[in-house]
Amino acid sequence: MTPPRDDADLTEAASRAAALRREIDHHAYRYYALDAPEISDAAYDALVRELEGIEAAWPQLITPDSPTQRVGAPPSESFAPVRHATRMYSLDNAMSLEELDAWFDRLGPDVLERGCAFVAELKIDGSALALTYEEGRLKRAATRGDGVTGEEITPNIRTVKSVPLRLRDEARPAAAQETLFSDGTPDAWPTVEVRGEVFMPKSSFERLNAEQEEAGLAPFANPRNAAAGSVRQKDPAITAARDLSTFMYQVGDPRALGLKSQSAALAWMRSAGFRVNPDIEVCDTRERVRAFCVRAIERRHGLPYEIDGVVVKVDSFAMQDELGFTAKAPRWAIAFKFPPEEKTTVLREIRVQVGRTGALTPLAEFDPVLVAGSTIARATLHNADEVARKDVRVGDTIIVRKAGDVIPEVVGPVVGLRPQGAVEWEMPVCCPSCGSPVWRPPGEVVTRCTNVACPAQRWERLGHWAGRGALDIEGLGYEIVGRLVEAGLVRDVSDFYALDFETLAVLDLGRFKKDGTSVVLGPIVAAKIAANIDASRDRPLARVLYGLGIRHVGSTVSEQLARAFRSLEALQKASEDEIASADGVGPVIAASVAAFLRNPDNLAVLERLRERGVRLSDEGRVAEARPATLAGLTFVLTGGLEAFTRDSATEALKGLGAKVSGSVSAKTSFVIAGSDAGSKLAKALELGVPVLDEAALKHIIETGEPPGGTIG
Repeated sequence: MTPPRDDADLTEAASRAAALRREIDHHAYRYYALDAPEISDAAYDALVRELEGIEAAWPQLITPDSPTQRVGAPPSESFAPVRHATRMYSLDNAMSLEELDAWFDRLGPDVLERGCAFVAELKIDGSALALTYEEGRLKRAATRGDGVTGEEITPNIRTVKSVPLRLRDEARPAAAQETLFSDGTPDAWPTVEVRGEVFMPKSSFERLNAEQEEAGLAPFANPRNAAAGSVRQKDPAITAARDLSTFMYQVGDPRALGLKSQSAALAWMRSAGFRVNPDIEVCDTRERVRAFCVRAIERRHGLPYEIDGVVVKVDSFAMQDELGFTAKAPRWAIAFKFPPEEKTTVLREIRVQVGRTGALTPLAEFDPVLVAGSTIARATLHNADEVARKDVRVGDTIIVRKAGDVIPEVVGPVVGLRPQGAVEWEMPVCCPSCGSPVWRPPGEVVTRCTNVACPAQRWERLGHWAGRGALDIEGLGYEIVGRLVEAGLVRDVSDFYALDFETLAVLDLGRFKKDGTSVVLGPIVAAKIAANIDASRDRPLARVLYGLGIRHVGSTVSEQLARAFRSLEALQKASEDEIASADGVGPVIAASVAAFLRNPDNLAVLERLRERGVRLSDEGRVAEARPATLAGLTFVLTGGLEAFTRDSATEALKGLGAKVSGSVSAKTSFVIAGSDAGSKLAKALELGVPVLDEAALKHIIETGEPPGGTIG
């Protein structure tokens, strides 16, 4: 197409661009929604390139819903809050087929006798998504958030090719098609909200993790986390490169479209251009629903995407209205969650791992086995008493599973297959790392190494110091800490503050690229870690005390000690009785603190921390003078926060006198709900505990004023 010459050229270009957009939309619908392409990828790409050429020559012809505009928005600085038109409810769970039957029973005989049908849908293990269309065009995409308020991620979702930028005219409601404007065109679309799941296919997840490892970055834990992180990237181009897809399963207000059932809504979404999972069945009996669930369990690992259950819904919207909602979930739907998948394998060794406090933990190492979608070869056995209770022995055929489909767990042995001569396991009498005697304190279940200089404890202590609850040195995970220890660069926590950018940048990560060269940390990651180490020099005293890993001194005791003594020097000068008199401490903890501070090796580390600029005092901190305006109030934090880390928000609330708890109860004053809040939010709503959003949290922290209102 030549550059524009006159109005005739522009008219011709506009006509051709409109035709190309219709054709490209048609083929995208065939490919992404129906999985039934009509042309080759090369032919499709040729159509897109032609349209790009026209739009480059005539920029005034570019439209927001053009297929060429999926990527190109500037990086976002933040994700604006979006209040959903109607609440996005979570579902009650049925953890077994028996619990599924109990749900059917709760619906009552009247529902079943009236010939009520059910829709069974695979439960996609991704991230919930709400799409809003105005006049048939994508206006807004948002995360679920707490179900009331989500985050706007429109630029990122526009890059996902299975999300239509405009709805197909064939799906326009009949009422709108019959109403014409004066020029003969159909009336505008009603505003439509469609909900579903954005997910990462298994093949894309494997490819992404390979790229992460190639770049020396930590791999994602599972496809669900990868998808959730991908849609919250500040740069939409990163989202576009992640190869995400969607399955949509709900219309926000189906009655506005004249839809009377869930099955009709699914058919409408497919006709409108959305990708709808083909594995959906309308069942007229509970027996057919059960059979669908059983087939889903059998097929789950052969699917190209992750699922974690089946969602069962009453099909009729009129019946749904009759059944209504509980405080947190619809009565007309339930999520059947897959039972833990159990496999048998052979236990080859019970190896003892030494933790940062000297705790000896037995680990079962067994022949690798595929469980719940990933291969596992080890699982913790917790302590000697647990090994004895389960009576697992080296050589046993054991049953393993993943607790919650995540954490590997040994269920127990198949006693009938036990080999002759298999002996009961006993905890070693010497530390497997340093050879020092081990000791099990009276009344405790944990056996400990008595040597504070134990090399195994060193690695764990270093990782603990850098962790979020302590000095919060982002980037210094256990893998990198382990490499620093192996390279002889770090022996104790003070050595972190002797590291420089040049040393970190060339740190060998112990992996190799395809060309055989070593993977090193690299300048970008090294610069971030160096900056984070420097920032950690000014952490509050409570974090330092917690980071030192003193036995019996957790985060709460650390705060009590910091509040009572204000500096490490004052704590060192205090007698054991003076330490014990601090609020919430007592004689056992005081003895442990005093013993730690008498140890010459520990004192040498503390002195090196002082010399290397780590602040060991809270004297002079601005927060010290803030009044305890939140005294008597208990807060619970849940979900992701944008402007705060969980730890910084906790510190700020406690600095104002509040108590911050990890669980919701009737005594909870307020729940702060961030993005993707889960069971804690549901519990708060059930108990009637006031729920605040992040904006309210920010106001509380900035002003010190107690909350005056709620979001739900």
